[in-house]
Amino acid sequence: MILIHRPQYIGASQGDSQRPKKDKKAEPQAILDYFAELPDPRRDNENKRHELIDIIAIAILATICGAEHFTEMEEWGEANEDWLRSFLDLPNGIPSHDTFGNVFARLAPAEFKKCFISWVDAIRTVTDGEVIAIDGKTLRRSHHRRLGQGAIHLVSAWARRNRLTLGQVKVDGKSNEITAIPELLRLLHIKGCIVTIDAMGTQKEIAKQICQQGADYVLALKDNHPTAARRSRGHL
Repeated sequence: MILIHRPQYIGASQGDSQRPKKDKKAEPQAILDYFAELPDPRRDNENKRHELIDIIAIAILATICGAEHFTEMEEWGEANEDWLRSFLDLPNGIPSHDTFGNVFARLAPAEFKKCFISWVDAIRTVTDGEVIAIDGKTLRRSHHRRLGQGAIHLVSAWARRNRLTLGQVKVDGKSNEITAIPELLRLLHIKGCIVTIDAMGTQKEIAKQICQQGADYVLALKDNHPTAARRSRGHL
């Protein structure tokens, strides 16, 4: 059983509701614009040979092209150095794999996530009725028994039409998805979209927040809300 807050397309003729509409916020911007304010964790001395934005841009672009570790980021950068110089300074060439590793180990995760989600949210095409699926997943083989570390659990937002993961929030376990979903929603531009969530996220406050952000919702309803489930069955 599901709860639906049906989208209303006021003043739109039939068929207009599915027409892509770009919001000013969603116009594609350079990666440099969105990571320009990311704090640099390094000291200002003679060992600082590369601009932070150069390191970030190469890492993201290399990863999009299939790089899976820092050595491959360096190799990809060297193979595409001429093109990279068309928009990056690269005062001392391509950073080494050690530089990539050292910088990313020191970056503030929350600040990087904020910049990255803003960039991803901006390059997608905002479409009325876009379905954004919120779901929690446990990463396979992410645990470490010897160190007593449990598996990593993430709550993600997937834009169906754009085929793009808009953002993720790490949680301690499935039971904490309820607190993670509002945090994830606050990071996203969801106006005009339809947000879907499974029964775990069927909460009054979450539904209220979705509406306040200008979106609609489709929420699963099970016996974790017995009164609402019983009333809903009465309408079927």
